[in-house]
Amino acid sequence: MKELSLHILDIVQNSVKAKADKIDIIINENIKDNLLEITISDNGCGMSEDFLKTVKDPFSTTRTTRKVGMGISLFEAAAIQSGGHLDIKSKLGQGTTLYVCFMHNSIDRAPIGNMIDTMITIILSAPEIQYVYKHCKNEKEFVFDTDVIKQSLGDIPITTPEILEWIKGYMQEGLASL
Repeated sequence: MKELSLHILDIVQNSVKAKADKIDIIINENIKDNLLEITISDNGCGMSEDFLKTVKDPFSTTRTTRKVGMGISLFEAAAIQSGGHLDIKSKLGQGTTLYVCFMHNSIDRAPIGNMIDTMITIILSAPEIQYVYKHCKNEKEFVFDTDVIKQSLGDIPITTPEILEWIKGYMQEGLASL
């Protein structure tokens, strides 16, 4: 995948399929330490210890429509290519946390990509879920929490076109401040 945001979208879709009702996405750009860290955590059904041992294998999947699951293995390959690594922790009934680390200045690191459109896509695909997106760059941080927005909206759906436009603007402003 050409952008890390597409890997994030793929992993979040796994979390949705795992019946998570809260998904945290954290991007930490630590320029001083030359690190780009991405953490995606959910409170979904989790994975068994046996499946967790094979989850990085592209021929290991829970899908019934095809026999390969390339998402995690491709994300790991992207990390390794830029001098980083991928770790995954999961417990049945408790959820999963995926941590991916990249060398920030590596010429082989894919760009982060369009996280605003990624978040809009995620929200549209499963609006009932709470998504918390936190993006840190050095000492600054931007946090976006769909539950905070939903509470302000009352009965208005978060997927209303005007609300999605407002979210885009809010995120553009927040990310530009980093």
